[in-house]
Amino acid sequence: MNRKIGIVILPLLAGVLLLPAGCSKTEASSPVVESMIALPEPVHDSDTSVEEALLGRRSVRSFSGKAMTLAQLGQLLWAGQGITDPSGKRTAPSAGALYPLELYTVVGNVEGIAPGVYRYVPKTHELAKVLDGDSRKALSQAALNQPSITQGALDIVIAAVYERVTDKYGERGTKYVHMEAGHAAQNICLETVALKLGTVTIGAFEDDRVKQGVELPSDEQPLYLIPVGHPR
Repeated sequence: MNRKIGIVILPLLAGVLLLPAGCSKTEASSPVVESMIALPEPVHDSDTSVEEALLGRRSVRSFSGKAMTLAQLGQLLWAGQGITDPSGKRTAPSAGALYPLELYTVVGNVEGIAPGVYRYVPKTHELAKVLDGDSRKALSQAALNQPSITQGALDIVIAAVYERVTDKYGERGTKYVHMEAGHAAQNICLETVALKLGTVTIGAFEDDRVKQGVELPSDEQPLYLIPVGHPR
């Protein structure tokens, strides 16, 4: 009987040991089979200059209810954490290139994709489905019932795995994570202007309720909620 037990356990151990190098804790704990959705290729130029985007960036809290497109969603996620170099470097600078951030989108009204919660996969520019259904109301309730979260066509949630950075940089790494989250959020805001959309960055929310509503893994902490939509 002991031999049979050994035969079962060893392959499981081998599976753990053979995880790809650099696989994050989140990736390692993800289901083996995920429902993946390819995003349209991001564009790398536009009619809006960086200066124009900076000039036009304002907080928008009221949205028309008009649907966004899958291409617009993909462009926003690429702006926040997209790959910009064959080495894997991204749109936002990261201390030690450790990339602690995870981006999620709570989709309510986007053409070509069902309402649900999706995790952005930068390496392949895809979405991995986390939850079915429109979770904007639950997310709004976790954020003091702010109406912009339900009015926006989607909400972007920026979360972080602090240990990816603090394991190397200690307590100082926490500051680096917060700096990186700010870089990513500003990228999203400027891209929103270029897409003629509106957005606002929100930090007033109950962490545990956001984690529950989006089903974040235990090691991921929410830092930003960013509703996006067509301005009213």
